[in-house]
Amino acid sequence: MENKIEKSTNEQLVALVTGANQGVGFQIAKELSANGYYVYLGSRNLSNGEKAAAEIGGATYAIELDVTKQATINAAVERIMKEQGRLDLLVNNAGIAHAGTTARTPEEMVAKSRPSTVSIDEVRTVWDTNVFAVIAVTQAAIPLLRKSKAGRIVNVSSGLGSLTWISDPTCWAREHFGIVYAASKTALNAVTLAFAMELEKENIKVNATSPGYTATALNNFQGTDSLEVGSREPVRVALETDGPTGGFTGPDGPLPW
Repeated sequence: MENKIEKSTNEQLVALVTGANQGVGFQIAKELSANGYYVYLGSRNLSNGEKAAAEIGGATYAIELDVTKQATINAAVERIMKEQGRLDLLVNNAGIAHAGTTARTPEEMVAKSRPSTVSIDEVRTVWDTNVFAVIAVTQAAIPLLRKSKAGRIVNVSSGLGSLTWISDPTCWAREHFGIVYAASKTALNAVTLAFAMELEKENIKVNATSPGYTATALNNFQGTDSLEVGSREPVRVALETDGPTGGFTGPDGPLPW
């Protein structure tokens, strides 16, 4: 059974975080709640979302949201509109590293995403979540963000999406760049910039941010940073109501496109 919903106060900012029942998304939702936000915790499985929301506590509520299904996107936005009348912050965090149902090591993901042999179906599946779903969720949320005094969109990207960095012969991550996950983040960066340029005149800030190499299910928990460290930059950007727009940053500062 869903938690009882209480409307946010006029001073309380309202956020929606997609893919927030675990990993970086969960930590972002937790930090936003700790900073006084009314948080909608998006989860494909509502039961998993409710457990996560209960663990966080405060004004954190699970909302069923499969970012690849327009019907659930529409239903989530309609619910937020009905309950809050606006949205101050959208964090597009939901993402997948591959199309498989079992965990893969980073090495296995590299091997399966080589341009010469990659499965087109795998590319479509990952890009559907990491790129097209971000466009769909953002488009649906824009009318609610327009009702905010300081609307913001934060897209959780990856340093692997930086063409400038990855094309440097001295870049340690060159071998990890493939057409599936890494290139989807490059595309996400382009989507971020496109939305930023269109929405700038409406004072809606749109930025991309990389958590760094965080230990999550995306990399079979082989990342070197904790969730607390990985969420630090996305949370900083999310909380920055008067910050810039059209930026791409990581744990160590600005990242090149």
